[in-house]
Amino acid sequence: MGPRGGCRWSETRMKTALLLIPALLALPSAHAQQAAQGWKPSRPVTIVVPYAPGGGTDATARAVARRLSEAWGQPVLVENIGGADGLIGTRRVMDARPDGQTLLLQVPSLLLMKYQSSLKGVNPVARLEPVSALSMSPTAVVVTGKLPIHSLAELAAYCRKPGAACSAGSGENSSKLRARLFADSYGLHDLAIVNYKGTSPIISDLVSGNLTMAFTGLTAALPLHKSGQLRIVATNGDQRAAALPDVPTSTEAGWAHAYSVTWYGLFAPKGTPQRITSALAQAVKESGRFEDVQDAIALAGGEPRFSTPAEFLAQIARDDALLSARAAKYPLD
Repeated sequence: MGPRGGCRWSETRMKTALLLIPALLALPSAHAQQAAQGWKPSRPVTIVVPYAPGGGTDATARAVARRLSEAWGQPVLVENIGGADGLIGTRRVMDARPDGQTLLLQVPSLLLMKYQSSLKGVNPVARLEPVSALSMSPTAVVVTGKLPIHSLAELAAYCRKPGAACSAGSGENSSKLRARLFADSYGLHDLAIVNYKGTSPIISDLVSGNLTMAFTGLTAALPLHKSGQLRIVATNGDQRAAALPDVPTSTEAGWAHAYSVTWYGLFAPKGTPQRITSALAQAVKESGRFEDVQDAIALAGGEPRFSTPAEFLAQIARDDALLSARAAKYPLD
């Protein structure tokens, strides 16, 4: 009886232990969540925007910064450090201490820096920690309002006319790739791709008629599209933009394999502890509940898309594969 009773008792104890395993395994993650929720910056935080003031990245960063400052009880400063296609400001964060006090707001062109020989093959993504996406929006094909072009097909037909002298404005590296992809897709071997240092001069030349088309985000083009000075003839997402429900996607318009979205994403220096990046992501997500943050994102032509560090890393990996394939086909230098 003794051995049998002991065996039954051991089996009971084993079953109880097995039932406790899931709860025990959950303890580290619960502890990590509590640690993340407990982290707050101990001094002023800087969000570096590596582009000129006034654009969608700048407006979004400032709206989020205001709410983070209120939540943390610390000043959150936005510092615009432009130059070298965004590398100068990006490098500032790459070289910062990994303590959550210095952050970077960037866009997908960050992924293309490693392919530009003039930047000496720098790969910033390898020296940054993804924190969270803030918003996402499709890129757009924009044409001057000076020409009677209302669709992608009409744009291609116009540029094929003898003596049409079609030109495409290009700012960041990802837009250069889209311009070359468009020319290749439609056989526009004489398309002149004009490089600019920013979106504002591109928009100015489109409005004046000095440019035929451009490949941009929605931020600067949307108000002028609504006023009729420019026309957005297609967007490059997998579904129509919420801000432009009547404008077809490039796939619907007949331009296949042109998928291209832009995101605004927050990064920290490489080596920033996970508890800090998780806390930052949670704080940023909570800032998105406020109307002023939602309005800033909408004015930039985007939709809120807050994420965890792991989710943002997965998005970066997908976009990196797409952009790498295009950069291999259409070298940037």
